[in-house]
Amino acid sequence: MLINDVAAPKAPLPAFAISCWLLVLMGFSQLLVAGMALVARLESSSESKIVIKEVVKYVQPRDLLAPKEAPDHPVRFSLPPPIDSQPLPAPTPVNTPQIADPISERLVKEARTARVAGDNMQAIVKLEEALTKSPEDPNVHYELGLIHEQMGVFDKASAYFEKVFKMGVSGAGSLYEAAAAKLRDGYIPETAVGKLSLGRVRIFNDPQNEAGKLTILTIPVQKAPDEGIDINELRVEVLFFNRTNRGDIIELEDVNKSWATDKWVSEPFDWVGGEETLRMTYVIPPQDQQAEHLFGEYSYYGQVVKLFYKGEILDVQAWPRDLIAKIPNGNSSNPLPPEYQDTLPPDFDPSVPLLPALPSN
Repeated sequence: MLINDVAAPKAPLPAFAISCWLLVLMGFSQLLVAGMALVARLESSSESKIVIKEVVKYVQPRDLLAPKEAPDHPVRFSLPPPIDSQPLPAPTPVNTPQIADPISERLVKEARTARVAGDNMQAIVKLEEALTKSPEDPNVHYELGLIHEQMGVFDKASAYFEKVFKMGVSGAGSLYEAAAAKLRDGYIPETAVGKLSLGRVRIFNDPQNEAGKLTILTIPVQKAPDEGIDINELRVEVLFFNRTNRGDIIELEDVNKSWATDKWVSEPFDWVGGEETLRMTYVIPPQDQQAEHLFGEYSYYGQVVKLFYKGEILDVQAWPRDLIAKIPNGNSSNPLPPEYQDTLPPDFDPSVPLLPALPSN
């Protein structure tokens, strides 16, 4: 029985082994893939991401006023250039508007020429004709204001200037500012001619005076009735002329102004009789022989008297009359020659006017 028993055949070992190795290889491949995925995931999670987000911060006033810490080193600031060195923009010039009507333009030019020449009536005729053609032109109204101001009709002049002023800069241009100045500053005041004048100048000579050759002028200043005079605006100017023994006529030099002194006889002014008197004392000091040899011997020749009020010359008198040609603006009135004496009155008192003494009772 035992001999006849044959053992059962076994499965081949190589096929099983191959299957096992395949399973191991597949497992290892899955582990490798899983490891690589894990490594890639870890690397992507380690990268930094930047997120931009606006954040609104409210600043309290105390934050602005809070002092800051001083820096360790000084901070230097560059100063701006001075204002004077910075060029200012040029102002836009305001022009005078052109006259639209050519006929009116010609009439205004002709009127201006007539006004300057002193023909006021011709100027008014031209301007009135221009006004009918250009009733709203500022040039016509301004010229009418000037001509009426020159004639002394200030109410009409003011009305014309006010008309130009109401047109404004847009309508009158530069004439607006000119009209405004006329209305602001007023007009030329009435002249003082006829309010004051010079009376008859009296001349007293005393060539034997110890101090030198003495000449005293008594200059009356006469005032019209009911005229208010500001004495601070009154001025009398006297130009003295000397004659040399060579025949030369020489005006008193500035360096010798001390030769002449002036004094009002009565102060304060009361204009009793409508007159106040100015006394001018003129002394030519003795000359030495050397000065006489160089310049000649001086003697008194004459004078030119000017009367001013508020800077306006009202009257001029010259004696001798040829002296009027030696000064500018010298239209001498000289109704009568001055009274002329070689010696002073024996009872002359410098503190009183040069009038005869009253007889004693």
